[in-house]
Amino acid sequence: MKIAHIRERPILTVSAPFVPQCPPVPALGFGAAAIGNLYQPVAEGDARAAVAAAVAAGIRYIDTAPHYGFGLSESRLGAVLAELDPAAELLLSTKVGRVLEPLADADKAAVRYGFANAAPFQPVFDYSYDGVMRSYEDSRRRLRRDRIDILLAHDLGTVTHGAAHDHHFRQFLNGGYRAMRTLRDSGAVGAIGLGVNEWQVCAQALGHVDLDVVLLAGRYTLLEQAPLDGFFDLCAARGVRVIIGGPYNSGILVNGTRGNAPLHYNYEPAPPAIIDRVRRLEAACDAFNVPLAAAALQFPLAHPVVAGVIPGMADAGQVVQTRALMDTPIPADLWHALRAEGLLHPAAPTPDPQSSTPGKVA
Repeated sequence: MKIAHIRERPILTVSAPFVPQCPPVPALGFGAAAIGNLYQPVAEGDARAAVAAAVAAGIRYIDTAPHYGFGLSESRLGAVLAELDPAAELLLSTKVGRVLEPLADADKAAVRYGFANAAPFQPVFDYSYDGVMRSYEDSRRRLRRDRIDILLAHDLGTVTHGAAHDHHFRQFLNGGYRAMRTLRDSGAVGAIGLGVNEWQVCAQALGHVDLDVVLLAGRYTLLEQAPLDGFFDLCAARGVRVIIGGPYNSGILVNGTRGNAPLHYNYEPAPPAIIDRVRRLEAACDAFNVPLAAAALQFPLAHPVVAGVIPGMADAGQVVQTRALMDTPIPADLWHALRAEGLLHPAAPTPDPQSSTPGKVA
């Protein structure tokens, strides 16, 4: 689907011209939703070991959010990085768009909004100026950081908000974005953008405001490449960098279809058409003795607008596994075979096996 023309409307007056300035993002980052107890509890020691293993493995970018365990992911990161990164040299991104309200009667044993044994707070959507400023200050306190490198507006879009999207989007444009620009212009944050699961809302936002970066989860993967139908061209034209989250599409590109693990896609049971496509991807990878997960992890990095990829990691073992997948050699013939099978978008660039940076084209 091509992007429809978006009529630009001035929303606010800003103090200076906007020049995109996303800080250099490493090819491999650490997605910290899992250490906020995403779907299942992660012991304190395991969460700490995961972050420590990532730092030891040379991973220099970590992404988190207040929503991940309702402050738990940020608090765990803050405690570990205070010891392992006291000079705040690691690149860190977090998000705004929800405020956390105390919940005295929270059932810690329950899974709430996908998080188990989460902190006793209730996440409330708030894209207003005051809500974004409050969220930023609370995150900075939990992360024990004086400055946030990348600040992202979280979960805008119709998939998340349905009929309420227009309300939240206007609130963001008229209030939350102004707060983010204020923080960026003052140097309190290094870059601003969106952290979402929908490329369409990113295109919509760019019709009104300027952004440095987009963190796009699950929409540019080995399984689906719709952003190539115009959105990535828009990013290139505007100087917007893209960070890819969810490179495994909720796990189905890690586990494949042959094991006993549940087949999840987009956080839900995978539909038959997706399962069939993954089986075809598996067969092609098998023919070249390449793990499906390695191809999935490296594929997005070949596109020139993509700055990095951030798979989620819950423990030290997953960090070691991810590092190995990133370093797995992948022959060019695999990408040729996938294209010949109609499993890649015709415009999708593919990694160069000779590149010194895994996943990057020469």
